[in-house]
Amino acid sequence: MSPELTVLALAALLQVVQYVTFAIPANIEIGPGYTSSARDRPPSREMSIGTGRLQRALNNHFEGLILFTIAVIVVTLGDKSSAFTAACAWIFLAARVLYVPAYWLGLRPWRSLIWFVGFLSTVLMILAALLT
Repeated sequence: MSPELTVLALAALLQVVQYVTFAIPANIEIGPGYTSSARDRPPSREMSIGTGRLQRALNNHFEGLILFTIAVIVVTLGDKSSAFTAACAWIFLAARVLYVPAYWLGLRPWRSLIWFVGFLSTVLMILAALLT
């Protein structure tokens, strides 16, 4: 398996960890009656600030994972894997791991800078595949 595919698999597992990390406090705070419902109405109780941040970090990972998956597919199917694209993939994963506590703790502007590092590494993977 290429390093990029390995990182993609690990990023998917990170998403699972983020989901659990969010779902447990959300169920405690909002209650399973709401979280297991069709959610046709807003919850009767609000989540804490921290749990809301965990939810937004999870949603952000879903969004970032789409572009990263495209980058991995382009690199892999284009047979363009290199030390550079592998390094970019690992940087993406490190940034995503650091992003969660940075968001949860409300670290500004570091959260945005960490996000940008992950985004830039993904874009660089795509460009490397196209230009080599």
